[in-house]
Order: sequence, then structure tokens, then C-alpha cells
Amino acid sequence: MEKMKRAERMVAITQVLMLKPNVLTPLTIFAEQFRTAKSTISEDLMAVKASLLLSGHGHLETISGAAGGVRYIPEISKDEASQVLSSLAERLNDKERILAGGFLYMTDILFDPSVLRPLGLIFAGAFRDKKPDVVVTIETKGIPLALVTAEALGVPMVVIRSGNKVTEGSSVSINYVSGSSRRIQTMSLSRRALEPQQRVLVIDDFMKAGGTALGIKTLMEEFEADVVGIGILVESQITAEPKLVEGYLSLLQLKELNQHSGKTSVVPVFSY
Repeated sequence: MEKMKRAERMVAITQVLMLKPNVLTPLTIFAEQFRTAKSTISEDLMAVKASLLLSGHGHLETISGAAGGVRYIPEISKDEASQVLSSLAERLNDKERILAGGFLYMTDILFDPSVLRPLGLIFAGAFRDKKPDVVVTIETKGIPLALVTAEALGVPMVVIRSGNKVTEGSSVSINYVSGSSRRIQTMSLSRRALEPQQRVLVIDDFMKAGGTALGIKTLMEEFEADVVGIGILVESQITAEPKLVEGYLSLLQLKELNQHSGKTSVVPVFSY
């Protein structure tokens, strides 16, 4: 590789770190790749660190010693997070999203990477200090949101199934009562999917009464796991009934959905 100028090298270092968030990279890797001294790389990293802090797009963690290095921790600024949630609420307030039966169409948003990535950063920023070992969700629409959150935190994701799968091997299953429909349903998780006594962050796309979240907490008890947080994208507040779980964090609230008038009210409720 032709030797780079400092500005070019800093751009390249930033790209490498941002492509591998939460991964510890030894300084020797950069020194060898860019054919320069580790002391020079350290100076470059100090400049990159200052630039990231100014932009609000994350920060660098430096670990000294033979086994040390630098890792990029992705973040989102308060202003950008506020803009993302306000824009998303505006999209969800479109009357064309009201479905028969009083449901809100969200599938296109939940599978749009440009929308999901900043949402993952918001959840990661809200729960990073809880130090989760794994992000858990239930199939299916919550999977993309949980995946981007897990990526932002640098931890794996585990998916709870709505029934037993032969390909999952031995599983733990529980019955739970859906808080909204009051129907008895089943969720299961492979015994190999989760180590005992792990710290779990639950992420889901929507909450009505909280029956699913309560079921997940009950299932996690079977694995002796500690649920350190529950993150919900949209929480329904249409009825005044209390939720079946406490201590959850929602980014948006659905306050009104009138199929006859075509009026929907989704508002941002989260702020750092």
C-alpha cells in the first residue's frame, strides 16, 4: 500500500473502526497497514476521537497494555435522535396506515435499514450502562430492530419462537396470556440459545398490554437470566389499563387510532 498522508490515514482509520463497532483493534494493526509508527497512529486516533465527539456520532475507547487497542462505540446525538423520532412519528400518523381492525401498519418501517440503524443507536445509548450480554426478541417483526440494537451494543441477538422448531433442538416452552386478546399462546427458546445467568435486554416493536413482554420475562427466569431492560418502539396508550410489566422504555406512544375518522396520534416520548 502506498504511504498515506495524515488526512487520508485518519479517514481510513475512521472507516475501519466504524465498520467494526465495539471490536477492539490493536494499534499494531494500523501501524502495519499504514506503514507508520504506533506513536503516529496514537496521534491520529486522538484527532479522530475529537472529531467523533464534536459530531456526536460516538467515541473511542483506548485500552493500554500488550493486549490493548482501540474500539469505536457508536452513538447518536440528542438532536439527531429527536429528529429521527419526530420524523418517524409523522410517518406513522399517515391515515393510510390504519388497517381494518384498528391496527397500525408498520412493516415497511421495521424492515427499512435507514430507519432501523438510528433506532438501534437510540436503544443502545439508553441501555448501554445496563451492560447487557444479549438482546432478546420474539419473532418476527421485532427481529430487525433487535438486530441493529445488538450490533450497536456489540452483543449477540437471540430470537424466541412462537412454537417449537425441530431444528432448534431441545427447547424450553411456556404458555402465556396475551394482554390484548387474552388468548393463551406459546413461546419457546432453544436451550443452546442462551447461557444461564446472562444479562438480557428485551427489544420489541410494539406493546399493547404487555402480555408478550411479561411472557418473555417469565421465560428468561427458566434460564436464570436477568432482564436488565425492556425497550419498545411503539407503546399503545389508547386504553387506560395498566401494562402487565413495569420499568420498560418506549420511544413512541400511540395515543389515538380512529378507523372511522382516519385520525392517528403517534408522539415521541423518549429523550436522553
